[in-house]
Amino acid sequence: MAGSPVSTHTPSDGPAPDGPSAQEQRQMEQAYAQMKRKMAMQSLGKRIKHKIMVLSGKGGVGKSTVSTGLALSLAQQGHKVGILDIDITGPNVPKMMGLDGRRLHVEEGRIHPAQGHLGVKVISMAFLLDDDDTPVVWRGPIKLGAIQQFIGDVEWGDLDYLVIDFPPGTSDEPLTVAQSLPDIDGMVIVTTPQDVALLDSRKSIGFAESLKVPVLGVVENMSGYTLHGRAPAGTEVQIAGPGGRTHSATADGDGAFQVTLDLFKQGGGAATAEEFGIPFLGALPFDPGFVRGGDDGVHRIVSDPEGAASVAFADVVAAIQAQIGQSGGTGLEIV
Repeated sequence: MAGSPVSTHTPSDGPAPDGPSAQEQRQMEQAYAQMKRKMAMQSLGKRIKHKIMVLSGKGGVGKSTVSTGLALSLAQQGHKVGILDIDITGPNVPKMMGLDGRRLHVEEGRIHPAQGHLGVKVISMAFLLDDDDTPVVWRGPIKLGAIQQFIGDVEWGDLDYLVIDFPPGTSDEPLTVAQSLPDIDGMVIVTTPQDVALLDSRKSIGFAESLKVPVLGVVENMSGYTLHGRAPAGTEVQIAGPGGRTHSATADGDGAFQVTLDLFKQGGGAATAEEFGIPFLGALPFDPGFVRGGDDGVHRIVSDPEGAASVAFADVVAAIQAQIGQSGGTGLEIV
């Protein structure tokens, strides 16, 4: 009818619903969980004194071996240590720590780490896989959420050191950790002496600088293989090494001699550190015991705590501790 008022009634008018819809309820629960996680991340700064990121520019340089070695060497000193294995698609730390097949304990919504040699606490994607052969095919946002959960939902307790093991390269994982975890002390860059590895390690150094996260230094892994032998006392021994180089050694009074062979060259890590003006933390020997230990779940530091490899790791740890004493963690800034 002309002149009649236009109705403004809409389907939303009427009595208010009894409560939020199922979708709204899920959104509220997700927002609450996210808030709790962020608060937990912030509290980590108080309960974990030092946080060390371990990166490599390429795979195959022994980064996980170095990460576990640093953690175990720190634990040998009596420190409370944890390892956060952020390599989502290739988690190897549990096997190296003798925790293969272990499952995580969850209580009141909090994830409790597994405990390996020397009391080192471990969190890894490997604990969540039903089958070691199952591939993890996740896009970036899903990986980001898993990493944040590994940080914020884990009951680490009080730690002196948290060592964070990353996949090779400079992708989402270290960026996510740097954004989520407060007061990171810095990055340790792992390389081997050959040119290809050094080229990629330089990219990791540049990545750290772009995040304004300190580079604690470079570790040269697989630096040299020491061959031990015996001969009559005073005998001069000639040994053919890589690249046609001949090495000489003289047997001591007990008939023992040793020669170090540069299987993958030597000194590249120190040269790269000097070029970029960052510390060289030390060289770790090429030791077949690392291969056996990684497969058996008994790290060389555990099986031979007084051996050359353990001494080399202790020297690297001392160099890292010296750097931490000079620089505290800084906030994230992408430039």
